[in-house]
Amino acid sequence: MNITVKFFARYREAIGVDALKVQGDFATVDDVRALLAQRDGAEVLTEQNLMCARNEDLCQLDEPVSEGDEVAFFPTVTGG
Repeated sequence: MNITVKFFARYREAIGVDALKVQGDFATVDDVRALLAQRDGAEVLTEQNLMCARNEDLCQLDEPVSEGDEVAFFPTVTGG
């Protein structure tokens, strides 16, 4: 299956790209994350407080994915 993956904020900086396409046998957003986390610079995707979205809707890592989906990863936002 083909999935488009987008990265935002410091994840984009660490990985070095805004977006990429991945192919594989993915069941969930976490499957996509796990594959990408193995790449150089993508260790940030192993953070506990990572946020994600599927097709522009916030979701959890156990969210199912389908052919052609767009998945996004971004760090949590904190403020004070």
